Amino acid sequence: MKTIKIEGSLRKDLGKSATKEVRRAGNIPAVIYGVDTIVHFAAPALAFRDLIYTGDFHKVDISVDGKNYEAILKEVQFHPVTDKVIHVDFQLLVEGRKLITHIPVRLKGIPVGVKTGGKLITKLRKVKVKAVPADLVDELTIDVTPLKLGKSIKVASIDAGNLEILNSPTIPVASVEIPRALRSSQSKQAQADEADTEEGTEEVASGEEEAKAAE
Repeated sequence: MKTIKIEGSLRKDLGKSATKEVRRAGNIPAVIYGVDTIVHFAAPALAFRDLIYTGDFHKVDISVDGKNYEAILKEVQFHPVTDKVIHVDFQLLVEGRKLITHIPVRLKGIPVGVKTGGKLITKLRKVKVKAVPADLVDELTIDVTPLKLGKSIKVASIDAGNLEILNSPTIPVASVEIPRALRSSQSKQAQADEADTEEGTEEVASGEEEAKAAE
């Protein structure tokens, strides 16, 4: 699993004025939360970029005044107007202690339904899991190759290894939907087939009536 390194400095003054000054200096205030540990620090905004603006899952090695902490991203707060990052929360990783987080789900393969004209739609991009730090992974994959037209594949089909998935097993992860044009074409074909069947039935009935009249 890829680890992102962040170097920061300890924050002792947590007042509003001090926090504004941190941001004015181009830094972002952050907190590491542990069972018996809370560490307030600040680091350059650039240090958070690869961690926040990605759909990938990473562990984070945070160095604060020479002391190292292994953590994962917990929450990011954005400014409501500028959309800039204004605060970041981390969860401290403790060996052997389970935690809850979200892991990305990647789709693998080309569905059978896509090859017959369908469109693959992703329904769920991340799953909520419970695990010890040693079992955390970058992503979970699910094979969508057998997925047929109009069908979906659910959370229950994900091989999570040692992770415990907390989402309902019945939640769809992906589906192959029938495009409108294909649905219209199928409808017209069905109507044509029905018309042919009715015409054939009428011809048989007409033939039977003619045979009876001849008798």
